[in-house]
Amino acid sequence: MIHFRTAFVLLFLASLVLSSCKQADTTVDTADATYIKLQGETMGTYYAITYRDSLGRNLQAGIDSLLIALNLEVSTYIDSSVISRFNRSEKGMEFSGKERHFIINLIKSRKIFTLSGGAFDPTVMPLVNYWGFGYSGKEKIDHVDSAKVSSLLSLVGLSAVTGLDTLGPGWLSKPDPDIQLDFSALAKGYGVDLVGLFLQSRGIVDFLVDIGGENLTSGLSPRGGGWRIGINVPSEEAALNALYSSVDLTDKAMATSGNYRNLYEVDGVKYSHTINPKTGYPERRRLLSTTIVTADCMTADALATTCMVLGVEKAKELIGSLSGVDAYLIFSAEDGTMTDWYSPGMASYSPSR
Repeated sequence: MIHFRTAFVLLFLASLVLSSCKQADTTVDTADATYIKLQGETMGTYYAITYRDSLGRNLQAGIDSLLIALNLEVSTYIDSSVISRFNRSEKGMEFSGKERHFIINLIKSRKIFTLSGGAFDPTVMPLVNYWGFGYSGKEKIDHVDSAKVSSLLSLVGLSAVTGLDTLGPGWLSKPDPDIQLDFSALAKGYGVDLVGLFLQSRGIVDFLVDIGGENLTSGLSPRGGGWRIGINVPSEEAALNALYSSVDLTDKAMATSGNYRNLYEVDGVKYSHTINPKTGYPERRRLLSTTIVTADCMTADALATTCMVLGVEKAKELIGSLSGVDAYLIFSAEDGTMTDWYSPGMASYSPSR
């Protein structure tokens, strides 16, 4: 298995945030317990959490506190965050070891970077900004400056960022002051896992955590079976709630990445938010959407992005090489129609259309 769930448990239980008991947003009564539904905002998107608790506790204050703490370490949109301070540094910065969210995201990024042969690389941040999808400059480009792209591409390469290989204090170095990190391709999944651990620490076993479409399921849904999670139609023209397929999950995480929502068009060319760290350009291949199912959402989130960069065939190869990881790929066939492929293990989650 290629996740750090054990580490999450040990770290998280050492620093649980106490929650208040204000009235829940929504409740669903069952024969022996109450399903509570919470909604809010985090990481520039929504969260929606459903859990079963015989005590009827509302844990939203604790969840909000936890997500705020996470953002203060990994959000590039917060100037005072840990990652923003590192990105502004000249040669790197010293860490006390208390910045656990940041360090876990860094360690996981290195693992997926190596696993993917560099297709997953959080140092792509300067290019994300250039193309108008980052914290700096939300402007659409009016023409492509290939020399600028080439210059920024020279800053990409996670292996150049050294130090902090394990949890604890240390110095994280970078050889160029313009090198920047961006954990957006796995931080939402990590946040989902943290909320799941929070709920488990309170004795809750039946829940669904959803942050911006990244999900973690446990136990039973209100209907008494697994949690049915939809996969959107990967098309710009499709309604937000239009589903291509759905899967039935329990005790699994699921994340989906696609290039059909966050994009823009200039002079007939479409530019999407997934930047290929090998080329420096937005990735627009036949692969339209990747859904990953595995044990933890951080891994699922990172691998979904990785597959979008790799494309259909290399994504299939990667998934086939991994244990405990399944994928559902939606892509354009040679005749332009939309088709799909899913790994053998995905069949156990009853994908349907």
